[in-house]
Amino acid sequence: MSTLVWQENHWRPAETPVITAADGGFLYGDTLFESLLVRAGQPLFLREHLDRLELSAHLSEFPFDRKTIAELVKSSLALSPYATGRLRLTLSRGEFQGLGFPVTASRPLLTLAPHVELTNEQRSTGWRAVGAPNQRVNPLSHLPQMKRGNYADCLYACNHARQCGADEALFFTPERLLLEGSISNVFLVRDGQLRTPHLGGLVLAGVIRKQLLALAGEAGLEAIESEIKETDLFTAEEVLLCNSLMLIVPLVELDGRPLPRGECWRELLANLAIMIAKEQND
Repeated sequence: MSTLVWQENHWRPAETPVITAADGGFLYGDTLFESLLVRAGQPLFLREHLDRLELSAHLSEFPFDRKTIAELVKSSLALSPYATGRLRLTLSRGEFQGLGFPVTASRPLLTLAPHVELTNEQRSTGWRAVGAPNQRVNPLSHLPQMKRGNYADCLYACNHARQCGADEALFFTPERLLLEGSISNVFLVRDGQLRTPHLGGLVLAGVIRKQLLALAGEAGLEAIESEIKETDLFTAEEVLLCNSLMLIVPLVELDGRPLPRGECWRELLANLAIMIAKEQND
């Protein structure tokens, strides 16, 4: 099974041409995107992903037709050949004639790939991380962090992690304050609190991050957005990562040093599963 692209109301092989050499995504990486977990043809947290995409489109002056895009996602996934998949929704401005933004409507592009979710055993084993060798950047530093096609900083950090035999790379400021992972948001548990770095120009407002902040109370934890030092990770009761595809996984090692392990992540994951089941049944 392989990656597919949605074209003319059908899923076709990803090799099918869908953009031209003048597309701004190809020329400049000028795109916005969202990655969604799909189960049985249903995208998880579609509303939240579209909320973030719509805000990003507004802030970066992308034309955005939410109703059309939502209908496109739902109609395409009704024909999904995969029981569990990874949907990428990419928004391009279309073809550029120069450096000025095109005046045409934006162009949505859907790709779908099969996805194997983590098993309970894999989650229990946990992930290992290294510190990213590069700095987190934001090409629109006067605006919040967005999921943009200009993704080189995360790609470089993620590849570095793989070369080191790790699963993730964590970004820190020059002062060694925690930001996020190359593909994840980071939380720690300590003293009855579920803590994560506050949002800003260098931390993405992750969809699962938002859900965990809302679910903290059900696990007997107080949700806190605050400054987190690198050293705090080693004195926490446990550290966990989250994103829309893996949901939650414990982080058990950073740069070869073990991190404390706990069990709060299990209750958070169970509560998240209940939230997802309710959403799918609505």
